[in-house]
Amino acid sequence: MTPIALLDPQSLSHATALPARFYVDADMPARDRALIFDRSWQLLAHVCQLRDAGDHVVADFAGLPVIAVRGADGDIRVFHNVCRHRAGPIATCDGLAAKSLRCRYHGWTYGLDGVLRSAPEMGSAEDFNVGDVRLPQLAVRVWQGLVFAAVDEAHAPDFDAFVAGIDARLGPTRGLERYGHHRRVGYDVACNWKVYVDNYLEGYHVPHIHPGLNRLLDYRSYITETAEWYSYQWSPLESGDALYGDGDALYYWMWPNTMLNILPGRLQTNRVVPRGVDRCRVEFDFYYTVDESEQARSRREADLAFSDEVQLEDLTICEDVQRGLASGSYEPGRLNPLRENAVHHFHELLRAAYRSRA
Repeated sequence: MTPIALLDPQSLSHATALPARFYVDADMPARDRALIFDRSWQLLAHVCQLRDAGDHVVADFAGLPVIAVRGADGDIRVFHNVCRHRAGPIATCDGLAAKSLRCRYHGWTYGLDGVLRSAPEMGSAEDFNVGDVRLPQLAVRVWQGLVFAAVDEAHAPDFDAFVAGIDARLGPTRGLERYGHHRRVGYDVACNWKVYVDNYLEGYHVPHIHPGLNRLLDYRSYITETAEWYSYQWSPLESGDALYGDGDALYYWMWPNTMLNILPGRLQTNRVVPRGVDRCRVEFDFYYTVDESEQARSRREADLAFSDEVQLEDLTICEDVQRGLASGSYEPGRLNPLRENAVHHFHELLRAAYRSRA
């Protein structure tokens, strides 16, 4: 049992980081799924990946396989990607214009509405009616062109409160729905998912870990602010026309594992997926304004290369931190109130979630 004192709220001026046990104890993945992921809104896709009936996207919600699909009626639904027969996958990858959803294990086939349509050779099963079988469904919200879903909507944040203030900050010229999907890149990282989020939430490490990124951002003007369910970091950006041009960089983190990295002409979404107590997968989807000119293609390739450079720097330090947390040496250190206020905000949300089952 975790001593409740470890989970008491802390003021920013005197805050310490979470103890190592929350990153290394073997029972944390199950606790995190039950207390955090199943009770939150998680990002699945952008609407440009689900344009037409039968288009579908698969994802991992902290161990729960899910599938988002555009129905024949135009609605986007999200289902458990687990066949009701013997737990085979309904789909193993994203796809386009499917007429139905067919489990590749035994061929049980579901409509785009999640209702079972056929089950091969089940005629001898007494009192079995295919229409009685349906895939469990999640709550769905589409906001700024992004598709979010919640396993347990009753215990998830009110969605309007979840995104409150972001639309006004983006303004009419930076709406995210206008982008088109371009590419997905994923990284397997040997660290707890919270280590990766901690790292994302502060620019304190940028001058020390990211020399290339540090040249583009104005660290002296770097601002981090927090809201109820998200935080954002902002900095002026000077990169030249071959990459992003000038403007500003805006980085949103949304509880618990979604990031929106917004630069001129580009949206990058980032999902941190737990894969074990000391493993996670970080999935990046790159979206750009629709432009097939040679200059635009060149900028996209430069963006992908630069992003890969930054991510390799991040995952290296995150894996080092995970080893330090598991070493038995670490005691919670003081947070920097100026630079780590968003880390403190994240840790307070974690403490509140853990207090519900302390």
